[in-house]
Amino acid sequence: MKQLLFFLLLIPVPSVFGQLYKDATQPVEVRVRDLLSKMTIEEKFWQVFMIPSDGDTTDGKLKHGIFGLQLSANAQGDAGGQLLSYNTSDNASQLVKKINNTQRFFVEKTRLGIPIIPFDEALHGLVRNDAASFPQAIAMAATWDTTLIKLAAGHIAEECKVRGIRQILSPVINLATDVRWGRTEETYGEDPFLTTQMGLAFVRAFESRGIITTPKHFVANVGDGGRDSYPIHLSERALEETHFIPFKQVIQLGNARSIMTAYNSLNGTACSSNKWLLTEKLKDEWKFKGFVISDANAVGGELVLHRTAKDYAESGAHAINAGMDVIFQTDITHASLFYPAFENGLVDTNRLNDAVSRVLRAKFELGLFEHPYVSEEIDENTLHQEGSILSRQVAKESIVLLKNEQKTLPISYTTKKIALFGADAIEARLGGYSGPGYQKVSILQELGNHIDKKATITYSEGASRYDLSYEIISTNYLTSDGTPGLKAAYFDNTELNGTPIYECKNEVVDFHWTLYSPHEKLKADHYSARWTGELTAPESGNFQIGLEGNDGFRLYLDDKMLIDRWNKQSYHTDLVNYSFKKGKKYAIRIEFHETQGDGKLKLLWNATTKADWKKEIDKSVEIAKKSDIAIVVAGITEGEFQDRASLKLPGHQEELIQALTTTGTPVVVLIVGGSAVSMENWIDGTKAVAMLWYPGQEGGRAVSDFLLGEVNPSGKLPITFPMNEAQLPLVYNHQPTGRGNDYNNLSGQPLFPFGFGLSYTQFAYSDILLDRSVISKNEKAIVRFKLKNVGTRDGDEVVQLYIKDILSSVVRPVQELKGFQRIHLKAGEEKEVAFEITPELLEQLDTDLKPIVESGEFRIMIGSSSKDLPLKTILTIQ
Repeated sequence: MKQLLFFLLLIPVPSVFGQLYKDATQPVEVRVRDLLSKMTIEEKFWQVFMIPSDGDTTDGKLKHGIFGLQLSANAQGDAGGQLLSYNTSDNASQLVKKINNTQRFFVEKTRLGIPIIPFDEALHGLVRNDAASFPQAIAMAATWDTTLIKLAAGHIAEECKVRGIRQILSPVINLATDVRWGRTEETYGEDPFLTTQMGLAFVRAFESRGIITTPKHFVANVGDGGRDSYPIHLSERALEETHFIPFKQVIQLGNARSIMTAYNSLNGTACSSNKWLLTEKLKDEWKFKGFVISDANAVGGELVLHRTAKDYAESGAHAINAGMDVIFQTDITHASLFYPAFENGLVDTNRLNDAVSRVLRAKFELGLFEHPYVSEEIDENTLHQEGSILSRQVAKESIVLLKNEQKTLPISYTTKKIALFGADAIEARLGGYSGPGYQKVSILQELGNHIDKKATITYSEGASRYDLSYEIISTNYLTSDGTPGLKAAYFDNTELNGTPIYECKNEVVDFHWTLYSPHEKLKADHYSARWTGELTAPESGNFQIGLEGNDGFRLYLDDKMLIDRWNKQSYHTDLVNYSFKKGKKYAIRIEFHETQGDGKLKLLWNATTKADWKKEIDKSVEIAKKSDIAIVVAGITEGEFQDRASLKLPGHQEELIQALTTTGTPVVVLIVGGSAVSMENWIDGTKAVAMLWYPGQEGGRAVSDFLLGEVNPSGKLPITFPMNEAQLPLVYNHQPTGRGNDYNNLSGQPLFPFGFGLSYTQFAYSDILLDRSVISKNEKAIVRFKLKNVGTRDGDEVVQLYIKDILSSVVRPVQELKGFQRIHLKAGEEKEVAFEITPELLEQLDTDLKPIVESGEFRIMIGSSSKDLPLKTILTIQ
């Protein structure tokens, strides 16, 4: 009997009654295989589908589970340019309860009890109420301080974790190779090395805390003209030497467990369904074990944009079969568009199983099956204090001083009258993908708190970032049949013929149909529309009225044609003078047709525009004349789907600066924005210029510290500032030209080079020395030099190491950043600084795209920017 009992003990007992996947003692791969074997096609589909959600699980749509949810009350388009608006009014305690309640449904009410991965955005702070908002990503890069960024990212990770968020759709590690790109602000700049180091600091802080990062957008989604998501045509070599570097490094060295694809196509195939990119390169060659998700609605882009799929089902099949693991959509109803591909066998079974396995593996690794819920006790006060301290420090280190003639800055404590201009002095803008921030402060508010009580600040906006000469006619002045808005009739031809396909009422005429037509029954490239009703004049006078948009429009008032641009040609703004009488109603008719699939139309006038920008500037000039210093806080407009054709300051800000420089009062310009600005029209007249970026919730305090000298600026540019848009794209690490860099009427040199940034003190570089000037290909060398603060203030200098291959088998960049350090020196202090030169820093791709260190001479260059490199020596590789 004892022998029988002993024998029975040796027989494996099915874990948890045959459910190995619920047994935490089993290896993850065993659990994945067991759970996968129990899943239906429908259950598998929902594990590769993700959406924003308000947490409502009562309608039964989610009974089969889902990959993950982003708990949100308003996941709709955002007028600020962000694709989705993720902010809610929930504080941390409310959100964690909502996440726990939602998770409880999936764990306890679905057949297999598969938990979800709650996800969110956290580019430079969690995009949630009561969370810290740090300076924008480009500002983080401007610190050149990976230690500080790791601390900042660690805090953001804690803000996520206490709320139950286990995946973030960040960071952006695309290279900002053209500063016209509206999303430059989200990046770490133009350089692969700097971007990699910043990306690693950010990713490691999250992944080490059990939060999945999703570096994006794979790959290279800034195209010709600096336009977002334009098609990319680059060779494998070009990609390997530039855009691939940060992605490969954060996967292999940072252990990033997710990757998000780009909207654009790569060499003729949409990135979201590019097998070479997602399977052959990412998964097979780089050995990526995590999961790939699409950008929001990008899989459907094959149908509506790239035109390489006949319907959504086929686009979904193309994506999954090519290596996509999770389809990210913005609405749960979209699931019905893609599911037929899974149900009807268009999706390869093995590929689907691999995708689901990657998702399940992540959920097991996160411990969600054992610990699906998080504590609802949150110490928000501690988080707020820590976030404020770190955010302020990042802002301090990110400010880049670009010009400072006659030591205009810092402001002297003897200064009694300060003139402050610009909406950005009071708005405290945070940049794209931002939450509201926690108790953010403005420059005006904090500068007023900092200055001597005997000093005064006079504030005036001076000039807006927007041209307020005209505005869209609001619904307050448009009626039809006695109710607000205009009657709209849409036709399935371009000549307004026949019976309308669709009729409705539009409150205003302000349309931008790029991805879709005005109605599902209309072709995006073949329709016309007519709006009719009455226009009521708010005032008497001679005003301008007109239309702006793609040609193919006409405007009538009281049956008289005022504008006729019916022929399709380009984009125009047509305005005419018209004499209005207050309160009178005018019959209005607008006609429009589209033949290209990019319909744009706005109805404009200046009847209610009160701002007279010239008078505002005249007022500002008088204020400046009575002041000791004039500070203009100028800003740019940018963001997702907001690329810039011009790098000039928008609105009439340049005219404001030019006018102020004629007063004799020293003019300081502080720029709020996430990308480069051209300054050729006004910089010569100014005394000082600084780049503030989007400095975060503590920006007002950090900028005030900088202006008053309590902080010595130490930021360096992570992007090149061109003199003029004609030079673009312009990066410091380009390959050698076949002839020359200059134009016949413009230099090829930048206004401010990559890595540039001034200080309130001065630093001297000297005594460069290699410990070994000749090494083998697998050896290391140490280069040392001395750095001295020769000024009168304590300060930080970011020392930069660049390397140039003197003779190579393939064309190499003119120089490449290969190292940097932030060094603090007291006034008069000198330190020896060292860089280790490893084989990895000298590595290149040979003619067969294999990594190799070639024999020969390498020029080692050290200095304060990519242009200012006073120390040089030669390292020889045998």
